[in-house]
Amino acid sequence: MKYIMSQLPYEYNALEPYIDARTMEIHLTKHHQAYINNLNLVLEKNPKIADKKLESLIENLDSLNLNDKDKIMIKNHGGGHLNHSFFWQVMAPKKAIDEKLIGEIKKEYGSMDEFKALFKQTALSRFGSGWAWLVRDKNSKFAVYSTPNQDSPHLQGHTPIIGIDVWEHAYYLKYQNKRDEYIDAWWHVLKLV
Repeated sequence: MKYIMSQLPYEYNALEPYIDARTMEIHLTKHHQAYINNLNLVLEKNPKIADKKLESLIENLDSLNLNDKDKIMIKNHGGGHLNHSFFWQVMAPKKAIDEKLIGEIKKEYGSMDEFKALFKQTALSRFGSGWAWLVRDKNSKFAVYSTPNQDSPHLQGHTPIIGIDVWEHAYYLKYQNKRDEYIDAWWHVLKLV
């Protein structure tokens, strides 16, 4: 299977003023595309696994009959492709409120404000590059945590529900080193809540 870049479900400028068009374009066409290119290289080198779903490869990484370098390539570049593909889908210029999800979040975390505060703190606490997530674990329970680099929740068998990219390339052109301002702005384009 050769992975290709999917089209964004909106224009580059659709998330302005919260996320600028130039950041979106560079993020998609340079950063995300590089993950796809490198993932395809490692899959071409290992045709026995090339037809497996990427989520399955990530979830079963330790059991793959590959050398350590190729496992790291799948973890980093496969994770980068999965994470970014998910990231583009959870954002939109218009909300598509998921009342059921909001109800579940309120039940678990007390209120949306409490959830947002926890999520923001989790994203701010990530030293260096990575992600913050709301996931469902293997028992369908919510968890909020951060992962380094391009580590995917699928490494733990978890299903992402909400995820924010806190690598500087996701926000540096507009927000420079102000990750907190980027996170606050991002809630305006998160389509589910």
